[in-house]
Amino acid sequence: MAVKDTYLSIAELSEGLFKDNGSRFIAKAYPVETEEEIKQIVASIRKEYHDARHHCYAWRLGLDGAAWRANDDGEPSGSAGRPILGQIDSAGLSDILVVVIRYFGGIKLGIPGLIRAYKTSTADALASARVVEKVAGRWVRLDFSYDSLPAVMKTVKDLDLPQRNQSFMAECSLEVRIRRSLEQDFLESMERLGIFVG
Repeated sequence: MAVKDTYLSIAELSEGLFKDNGSRFIAKAYPVETEEEIKQIVASIRKEYHDARHHCYAWRLGLDGAAWRANDDGEPSGSAGRPILGQIDSAGLSDILVVVIRYFGGIKLGIPGLIRAYKTSTADALASARVVEKVAGRWVRLDFSYDSLPAVMKTVKDLDLPQRNQSFMAECSLEVRIRRSLEQDFLESMERLGIFVG
């Protein structure tokens, strides 16, 4: 059975807007890969839009989207973060953060109005996003002798693996990114060559 190792995300920042009774909801969708990155973006938005009433957000990470969070930032429970996350899920996206900045217009919208506003502004941002396919994988480090260099480089080339941090000193080492569906075959071929994978 083939291993599923691709999923959808967005290529760059996209924005959306929704207005209702004087309130403005500015949605910003970001491609992200780590929770640390998410924290930094949310902190910078709070700083940039310091005069806004709320900075609600939701995110989902990874191939299976198992890591996620929805934050209402002071809005009634379930009226902001969940509708944002719902739009992310409807679009089938992961490795994404959507922050909706709310400027209060003086008239309360009620929970159904808030849900509609957060949902619609997020949908607007996602509608203008450029969707890209991402490949799940991980970086591994290979340590090997000069004798093994031709065999290693042939395998890396045949599988078209991205590489970084090459070092050819007394011993050789390099890092390669293996896509999830090729991982087993790659590790077995390295084992046959007697190469340490770290």
